[in-house]
Amino acid sequence: MRSAIHKTFGNPAEVLIVEDRPLPEPGPGEIRVKMRLASIHNHDLLTVSGDYGYKPPLPAVAGSEATGIIDKLGEGVEGLKVGQRVAATGRGTWAEYFIAKASGAVLLPDAVDDETAAQLVSMPMSAVFLLDFVHAHPGDWIVQNAATGAVAKVLATVAKTRGINVINLVRRDEAVAELAALGIGNAVSTSAANWKEQVEAITEGAPIKAAIDGVGGPQAADLCAICGTGATVVSFGLMSGKPMEIPSGQLIFRGIEVKGFWLAKLLPEAPKPKVAALMGELVGLIASGKLSLQVDAIHDLADVAKAAGAAMQGQRIGKVLIRG
Repeated sequence: MRSAIHKTFGNPAEVLIVEDRPLPEPGPGEIRVKMRLASIHNHDLLTVSGDYGYKPPLPAVAGSEATGIIDKLGEGVEGLKVGQRVAATGRGTWAEYFIAKASGAVLLPDAVDDETAAQLVSMPMSAVFLLDFVHAHPGDWIVQNAATGAVAKVLATVAKTRGINVINLVRRDEAVAELAALGIGNAVSTSAANWKEQVEAITEGAPIKAAIDGVGGPQAADLCAICGTGATVVSFGLMSGKPMEIPSGQLIFRGIEVKGFWLAKLLPEAPKPKVAALMGELVGLIASGKLSLQVDAIHDLADVAKAAGAAMQGQRIGKVLIRG
């Protein structure tokens, strides 16, 4: 089968190649999936470059999420059948076939198309877990930067349905209108000199109880400055490539608490009924048209290096996908 592999760590657009690999066999509790579309996530690119929290043994097949058709069941798998369409996560999804845990596979209704299914798990689940992680309740105010990102868009949409208020910080004035077109309000461009005053006007002075930082660098200090005393600031991403810069005074005198968030650690430890309920909520929102997962481009598996390069570019409207 064709597989996108890297034999060294480095720039994904340079080190990813396509080679034939043996067809994988599912073990107990696993399924083999014939891949139709796979997502390119930031953590996939970081894994290929060697900068993520997990380093696979080399050579490695890249990718961590895809949608496709169940091709074979491993021993002991119940509740699933060959031929069913699923969304799933696993190692090496950028291949014509991949292995996934049966317990984590999501059966897909017809209302969820392949382009949505290919990115249904990692980013949307990160969003709903983040809302839980910061203990956001109806009526609360929270803030997030990098608000045009995939996780941020889902978080803002789900929060709205739950009655949670979100300030969405962006770096470009044009992005405010882009979010508005998706039904996401309370967007503020930090390019404006008075952006902090704009935030205060939107909240009408109500305290912001939590902030989600996907950028790092000095923007972390900006988030602390607009949060209420005792707020939680969550490090979710490092778009700037720089460590979070938080003045000690924010921690000492205002009681700001800083936490790190990594879904790969939290998801396996979460109760299965909770995970199933959250996934059901997401699928319901997608099926009803209240939540849309955007796609920027689709590339064939043969062009994986080109696809990775496209995914590394800024100002995309959505995910870059790979077709199996």
